[in-house]
Amino acid sequence: MALPLELPVTQQVGRALGPDLPPEPGELREAARCLVLDANGRSIPFKALYREHKAIVLFVRNFLCYTCKEYVEDLAKVPKAFLNEANVRLIVIGQSSYRHIKPFCHLTGYTHEMYVDPEREIYKTLGMKRGEGINATVQSPHVKSNMLLGSIKSMWRAMTGPAFDFQGDPAQQGGALILGPGNEVHFLHLDKNRLDHVPINTVLQLAGVKTVNFSNKPEIIDI
Repeated sequence: MALPLELPVTQQVGRALGPDLPPEPGELREAARCLVLDANGRSIPFKALYREHKAIVLFVRNFLCYTCKEYVEDLAKVPKAFLNEANVRLIVIGQSSYRHIKPFCHLTGYTHEMYVDPEREIYKTLGMKRGEGINATVQSPHVKSNMLLGSIKSMWRAMTGPAFDFQGDPAQQGGALILGPGNEVHFLHLDKNRLDHVPINTVLQLAGVKTVNFSNKPEIIDI
């Protein structure tokens, strides 16, 4: 359900550590040349994802991470019509084998674009963190499980999968960018820890896309 579209936000707000600086031109050029893989293992230059259109690009930790799973489950609720209306692509990039894309999309109900950077070349080039930075004030509105229960669920998925596979580096953090068309960088945030996701409605608003009601509460209309 759409929420009223407000004026676009011009900087990251409400984050304990403030906005991140955009990548240097050389860093973006280097990242642009890196390849990502689609669900069939086909290689695509990273730049192709935002060359012609503005794109929200969300880098996630590993596909077994419960926080990533619950974040992507909410990304799945973003209507394609909202993205089409704003001419914006919504893209998730993970760091596992491409063979995990289809199962993860099926698990989360995510039907937008998803790719992987298995060697973490783009993660490294853009300076995404490794390790768990501590910040007690960070709280993701999209993560419903506590750490104990979420970690147990993640481990169970690993143990019951076809092979014991963490589906990426467990220490790798992700980030969020809004890029394009071309070399335009509209927004950058590098996650400090597993809960430091940018709220989805923040990146939608920054990209000029209608926001979404994630509360699961019925909308009350005054008559």
